Amino acid sequence: MESLSNLDEKFSRLIEAFRPNTAVTLPDQSTGSRKAFGSNGLKVDGKIFAMLTSKGFVVKIPARRVNELVAEGEGQQFDPGHGRLMKEWLQLNPESNMDWLLLATEAMNFVRSK
Repeated sequence: MESLSNLDEKFSRLIEAFRPNTAVTLPDQSTGSRKAFGSNGLKVDGKIFAMLTSKGFVVKIPARRVNELVAEGEGQQFDPGHGRLMKEWLQLNPESNMDWLLLATEAMNFVRSK
């Protein structure tokens, strides 16, 4: 399992990759809090599309795509902690080798299209 510091580092690199995109609102990393839903999420048009939680890297993508990636063993539907799985949110497995930037870009495009 990846350490939280490694996940933080990967997420920081993801933030830097999106920095030039003026349509994306970046999280305030100075707080370091993962308590509130999406408090450190990447947003487009005011909507969260990718975030780092205490459970790992999470993205909003079409439910069909979430189901595909779950079936491939890349992740699971995200549960924000109240026992209700979110059908359009994927929590990536720590051992997944998926490219975070590609997945976050897919999520951004999905959220913008809604």
